[in-house]
Amino acid sequence: MLNRRADKLELIRIAEAVALEKSIDKELIIDSMESGIAKAAKSKFGAENEIKVQIDRDSGDIGIFRKLLIVEKPENTNQEISFDDAVKLNQINKDKKIGDIILQPLPSFDFGRIAAQTAKQVISFNVREAERERQYNDFIDKKDTILSGIVKRLEFGNIIVDLGRTEAIIQKNEMIPRENIKAGDRVKAYCLDVRREPRGQQIFLSRAHPKFMEKLFIQEVPEIYDGLIEIKSSSRDPGSRAKICVKAIDTSLDPVGACVGMRGSRVQAVVNELQGEKIDIVNWSEDPAVVVANALSPAEIQRVNVNNEEKKLDVILSEENLSKAIGRRGQNVRLATKLLNYEINIMTDQEDSERRQIEFKEKTDNFVKNLELDETLGQLLVAEGFSSIDDIKDSLPDALTKIEGIEEETAKELIERSKEFYQKDQEEIGNRIKDLGLENDLINHEGLTPGMLVTLGEQKILTLSDFADLASDELTGSYDIVKGERLRIKGYLEDFALSKKEADDLIMSARDKAYKD
Repeated sequence: MLNRRADKLELIRIAEAVALEKSIDKELIIDSMESGIAKAAKSKFGAENEIKVQIDRDSGDIGIFRKLLIVEKPENTNQEISFDDAVKLNQINKDKKIGDIILQPLPSFDFGRIAAQTAKQVISFNVREAERERQYNDFIDKKDTILSGIVKRLEFGNIIVDLGRTEAIIQKNEMIPRENIKAGDRVKAYCLDVRREPRGQQIFLSRAHPKFMEKLFIQEVPEIYDGLIEIKSSSRDPGSRAKICVKAIDTSLDPVGACVGMRGSRVQAVVNELQGEKIDIVNWSEDPAVVVANALSPAEIQRVNVNNEEKKLDVILSEENLSKAIGRRGQNVRLATKLLNYEINIMTDQEDSERRQIEFKEKTDNFVKNLELDETLGQLLVAEGFSSIDDIKDSLPDALTKIEGIEEETAKELIERSKEFYQKDQEEIGNRIKDLGLENDLINHEGLTPGMLVTLGEQKILTLSDFADLASDELTGSYDIVKGERLRIKGYLEDFALSKKEADDLIMSARDKAYKD
């Protein structure tokens, strides 16, 4: 045995003690011991042997055996045995047949230092893996909930939290900026993920995730917990400001007032947990124009133009409300964008008017130049809702003759000229794409029109990898605050009315293809 002087029952007592301490099955501990002893026995009897160890669960006796396959003519005596030799080995093997496995008892031995170390490593590894599997199973159902624990230590900016029987980690980027957390502090955090990891923590917590704020409101507001009020969406700039959109399922309730609480007690409890983060509670509506007006408070909105198909909102307001709507460093509009999942374009009434005039002139000039029309007819077409030559090309004469001043013959001529221009334009675009040197992987990328490809080529974006490295704002355009002034940064494909979601989808699908290897 391991040591003739050792108490055989000591192994069983050790297994029971470890199982109790680690909260894992005693059988797993004994199985690990058997594996460890088998590994050590291989170093004693030879690595070519297949060793099996059996520990008696009652007495603690250890049996060490070599597994042998019964064959007609053994070639490898370490792994094979003849039928006759198997019978001689033990009378019990008389019922065995060719192809069966028998266990040949091996003599007990005293572990040497290296063998003992090997056994210890195998046992420790198996116990650790069993413990990690137990931790995973215990906490997988706690994902998407709030957990509370004691800060055990800080490692490289990350926080290790003691949850009782296991540890979790709050990574540096999941903490609230400038938050002062020390060892020994009790913290709450959102259980972001529970996953099997070969090393380190398996439970990942977050204090910066919007869901953390939502779960805190569920704890503080009974009406949300009871399902009378629903949280529709939320967005956060951790440690600074947040927005949460709520809807009353019970129409007799004021969802905003319920979340605020008496004298602000409920929202203040959440604010305190989030280290003073300012929280805007927004009343939800089926109309995105109403929601965006609430979300951009305290700015007063004049009107909102909604494009549900492209998920775009043009918010028009006065000059004095502009800075309020945008917020410091664009924070207010950025949080509102995440809250609604709409692209929000904020502009003054004057900017909106100028933009409309510019668009009207550009569309008119396009008709005048490319269809050889007089300016009055071009303006008339734009005023009646025809935005492009494609619109005219795809129209029926009846749609054009409804416009006052356009007869059937003129309508047919307009459609014919539009088709001729389209054909010629497509040929020129195809030649231009070749001249610019765009690679086929980009040319064939689904969702990019020939016109878009020309524009990208002119910006030296020639491959799918070039395109995949872009951000959606680079395609659609954005606003930036420079020295206190709001400046419009034009996007590469802004003229093609690309929505933020469409831009995101194009870029993500390009990344999937470009970096799939």
